Amino acid sequence: MKCEIIAVGTEVILGDILNSNAQYLAKELANLGVDVYYHEAVGDNRERILDCFKRSLDRSDIIITTGGLGPTKDDMTKELAAEFFGMDMCLHEESLQKIKDYFKKMGREFVKSNEKQAYFPKEAIILDNENGTAPGAIFEKDDKAIIVLPGPPKEMEPMFKNHVRKYLEKRTGDTIVSEVLRVFGIGESSAEKKLQDLIDNGKNPTIAPYAKEGEVIFRITAKAKSEEEAKKLINPLKDEVYSRLGDAVYNTGDTTLQDTVAKMLVNKDMTIGVSESCTGGLLSSKLIEYPGISKVFLEGAVTYSNEAKMRTLNVKKETLEKFGAVSHETAKEMAEGIAKRAGARIGVSTTGIAGPTGGTEEKPVGLVYFGIYVDGEVKSYKHIFTGDRNSVRNRASMTALDIIRRSLL
Repeated sequence: MKCEIIAVGTEVILGDILNSNAQYLAKELANLGVDVYYHEAVGDNRERILDCFKRSLDRSDIIITTGGLGPTKDDMTKELAAEFFGMDMCLHEESLQKIKDYFKKMGREFVKSNEKQAYFPKEAIILDNENGTAPGAIFEKDDKAIIVLPGPPKEMEPMFKNHVRKYLEKRTGDTIVSEVLRVFGIGESSAEKKLQDLIDNGKNPTIAPYAKEGEVIFRITAKAKSEEEAKKLINPLKDEVYSRLGDAVYNTGDTTLQDTVAKMLVNKDMTIGVSESCTGGLLSSKLIEYPGISKVFLEGAVTYSNEAKMRTLNVKKETLEKFGAVSHETAKEMAEGIAKRAGARIGVSTTGIAGPTGGTEEKPVGLVYFGIYVDGEVKSYKHIFTGDRNSVRNRASMTALDIIRRSLL
């Protein structure tokens, strides 16, 4: 089954709104085993939207649109989908009442123009919107379908998850199950090389890599008559990935590296102190996003200057003079210093050159040293990152998290 994604709205064309909906839908459709070969964006124009519908349905089975379901004249996606399939619009009383109820719940007066959002062809499958005033809909004719969804992600994503996904699974006739393995500490090309034969030869289940900044995600997808059968197909392949990549696989599903590490710290009751130079508090920020981290996160210190490193962390002046602030030796003393200052079992440090200036041939931009102190033992690590200042800081923070994770295994 082939599907195309069309973002409707002049604001998307002009770049005023980032089309994150296409990214979300493409990933979800891939999970369902639905092929997506084209994304489009079109402004609020009748002829151009109808042209998109014709072109897309000539080569695909389904269109999913986002946007253009509002109460104004410029919002015409639903009306044009009905026109394309030769369907007449009429008031759907149940949808109208839900829209009125939504206004009441929000403490707002119902606006007559919003009645437009309650008009649908009698042939349409109407999709409830629990998070806004614009219901979605599915239009079907001659084995083709147009699915119209609202533009705001907070409305579109739940509607897809709660309604469209079930429709697509029913249309394919299979239950499709995906499992995500999250990998850190090994580059995309290296990880892919270790799994290349599995990627190339996969039929059912399949495995596909997705790179994000600093990490790699492998998605295993299986089709079967039931969820249980699909999971049975997935498990042997998942075990093989674990066997080949080892502890580089840090978790499954949507759990991030920072949540994985924070949970490990809390569950193991390992207190921690964090000292940062180049990451400027970003590492601490990632950890404290986890609820309950206050049980173990004792103290964080941003020590940019040499004076701050000496005063706050007891880094020796001789160390800084001989090896410099960006060095194995300083990273280790920073990690030990914050652990002892906070009375923590773990101390972690980052010190480096985030750029874009300040690098030398010996110590280039992107060079970062990490220190890790655990129950009296201290180690250090060196990494060189590419990218702009924010990218270096973010990747350094994630690498520090992974160093903590591996020290807890």
